[in-house]
Amino acid sequence: MTELEQAGTHPQSGGQEKYYLRFSREQRYMHAVLFTTFLGLAATGLPIRFSESFWARKFASSVGGFGAILFFHKLCAVVLTIAFLFHVKDVFKRAFMNREKGIFWGPTSMVANWKDAKDLFGHFRWFLGLGPKPKFDRYAYWEKFDYWAVFWGMVVIGFSGYAMWFAPFFAHFLPGWALNAVLVIHSEEGLLAILFIFSIHFVNTHLRPDSFPMDMVIFTGVESEEEFKHKRPLEYERNSKRGELEKKVSTAPPDWLVKLSRVVGFTAIFIGLTLLVLTLTAYFD
Repeated sequence: MTELEQAGTHPQSGGQEKYYLRFSREQRYMHAVLFTTFLGLAATGLPIRFSESFWARKFASSVGGFGAILFFHKLCAVVLTIAFLFHVKDVFKRAFMNREKGIFWGPTSMVANWKDAKDLFGHFRWFLGLGPKPKFDRYAYWEKFDYWAVFWGMVVIGFSGYAMWFAPFFAHFLPGWALNAVLVIHSEEGLLAILFIFSIHFVNTHLRPDSFPMDMVIFTGVESEEEFKHKRPLEYERNSKRGELEKKVSTAPPDWLVKLSRVVGFTAIFIGLTLLVLTLTAYFD
């Protein structure tokens, strides 16, 4: 089954504005699980981290205490861990069983390469008016940074969290000081992840001038030809030269999906920014 079929779309006829498939239904579902569970982890982890704050105590009393908060924190952690393991399995299956090219290297890979470094410095030059804007491929350097920040966070924050959760088991092969260290690591790395996602990621993804007030593609899976040419010129040119562009042609997203995506997206942004403000307030209090 192709990505186009997975998305439940069909090529549209001429005359209308063209739309191209960027993310399959499976990828969008994965992102939905990711941001939902991350919001859940943030909303439950921050009150535990800043348990002496007024808002943390109020939140705890409204949901049944810190024990209830910890229960939902662990529940979100398990769901996110399952999603992460599923993603890793999918990557290895595509790379080593399906022999899919470009997973670990090339213009469609999430692995950083020399072009990303040049794009980063080229972007700074463009910001300062010292050069042209870099042309980006399927994934820009900041998107790869976002991806690996989450990947790294899953390993570090996930391991430290499970080490605290199942401390008697980990105590069989970890020294006492290590179990004390994972508490600090989990707390500080989790705080760093929250600050990063709710500031840098939100700005890069939704609040940039060419995406404001929200980049809808991760919700709808498609983007218009104008957006495709503007945001991913190298990918557009490569697919056009190879004759693969038409394989990605899709239909415009239905109105109900656009409206639902906006509600979900703005709700997530509102929750994230609220948690960011509460975090900064508690941290510097």
